[in-house]
Amino acid sequence: MLALSHYNSSSSPLLPRSSNGSGGKVEARVAVEGLSQQGNLTLLQPTTSGVIVVILSMTLGIISNIVALFILANAYSQQRRRNKATFLLFASSLVFTDFIGHVIPGALVLRLYLSGGVHPDDFNSSDGMCQFLGGSMVFFGLCPLFMGCAMAAERCLGVTKPLLHSSLVTKTRAKICLSAIWLAALFVALLPCFQLGSYAYQDPGTWCFIKVLSDTQEVDVAFVVLFSGLGMASLALALVCNTISGLTLVLARLRRKPGSHHSAKSHDIEMVVQLVGIMVTSCICWSPLLIFGLMSAIRSYTGSIAEDLSSYKTLMVMAVRLATWNQILDPWVYILLRRTVLRKIYLIAKCQAGRRGTIIGRWEPTSFPSSEKHQVNQV
Repeated sequence: MLALSHYNSSSSPLLPRSSNGSGGKVEARVAVEGLSQQGNLTLLQPTTSGVIVVILSMTLGIISNIVALFILANAYSQQRRRNKATFLLFASSLVFTDFIGHVIPGALVLRLYLSGGVHPDDFNSSDGMCQFLGGSMVFFGLCPLFMGCAMAAERCLGVTKPLLHSSLVTKTRAKICLSAIWLAALFVALLPCFQLGSYAYQDPGTWCFIKVLSDTQEVDVAFVVLFSGLGMASLALALVCNTISGLTLVLARLRRKPGSHHSAKSHDIEMVVQLVGIMVTSCICWSPLLIFGLMSAIRSYTGSIAEDLSSYKTLMVMAVRLATWNQILDPWVYILLRRTVLRKIYLIAKCQAGRRGTIIGRWEPTSFPSSEKHQVNQV
């Protein structure tokens, strides 16, 4: 979602904004822009192609989440099994959170793109918009990870201890759990309001995140450790729960007597497959930002990031781009990994395999007379 290019110095004012009142700031800005006009300094600025990418990404994400919400709402209204209904409630909340988390930060990033982004001198600063955008990044980043973990734990309990699950898990308790997840993520996102961490503009001046690249303080490191630790712990716990659920279902499948049919197990398999897809998507999309953010904060605090600062800036931009794809891919995981879709894919693959088998069978050696026998008949 973020694009890198040269900074257009002619479009930036030489005088400071009202919030930058120091004379040194004015001189620094004039000097920086003078160097950029001479071609001696390369700066970063969003490009027109970046705006197009943001718009296309937002459109794709909105369409994907709306389609998934429609399918989930339809399935939820027709579902009679309580454990499946609970799963659909969690899945609907996840997709809805992804939808809001895609629209709000995306609109703010698009606004920054259209305004040309902030000046490089202000990358380490923050204002009301940056605070809100940074908080949105943290909140909508933790919510899907927490929900994926809660869904995996709920399914693990349902697969391994179905009786205990039926007595403990209800729609009311599921809603309480969802509320607790949203409140926990909101609490973490609001920590900078209590001077426990800070948000700052990041290169190329079109997004905000925790201050990890320069002037990093102890509270910033602690904030990043909390954010990354919670995210990676959620992914690890989801991995453990999904592994236990998968192994339990595989063992149950192997022990099943021939001719027996368990529709409940097929529902469990469908839900676990979807959870594994969500978990894999979250790991791929969020792990780079969680890891690189933590590494950048630690190296910035210890003062060892100066020599590799440009590399870490690039890594952070690539990581946040990848993280935004999580909100686009999550709904497609549910859309494509439903039992009806998988059954159609299986039937199509089976049909294609049958056709190939028929074609190969026509070319089997036994289906043709031997060349030697043909020659003897001619004699």
